[in-house]
Amino acid sequence: MSFKMLTSIAFGGAFGAVFRYLMMSGIGHFLHAGFPYATLAVNVLGSFVLGSLIEIMAISWSPGQEMRSFLVVGVLGAFTTFSAFSMDVVFLIERGQLTSAGGYIALSVILSVAGVFAGMMMFRQILT
Repeated sequence: MSFKMLTSIAFGGAFGAVFRYLMMSGIGHFLHAGFPYATLAVNVLGSFVLGSLIEIMAISWSPGQEMRSFLVVGVLGAFTTFSAFSMDVVFLIERGQLTSAGGYIALSVILSVAGVFAGMMMFRQILT
């Protein structure tokens, strides 16, 4: 693996982590709830962006490997928060909120997969 590739991923990761922090702080500021809406929103948005990028790169844009890694591994890898999702599930379970935990798991999986699909379909329509 080249230094240029590692640098691309590192810069993308820094950008994605900062953007995640800003989004989660902003959403958390407005929704003072015991439910992890901010993590859910970040994961769904990240999935939508991933689906969009997949379709854009398949149809109309062929960036180099460093740019692909910057965007997908770096930016989106740091932006989406599956580890935070897992922690949120554990906290909900530990607080005895089993229904909320189950709903959160279901919503996260269904909406994130739907986000990838929606992003792909949207850009498939726009670009073809």
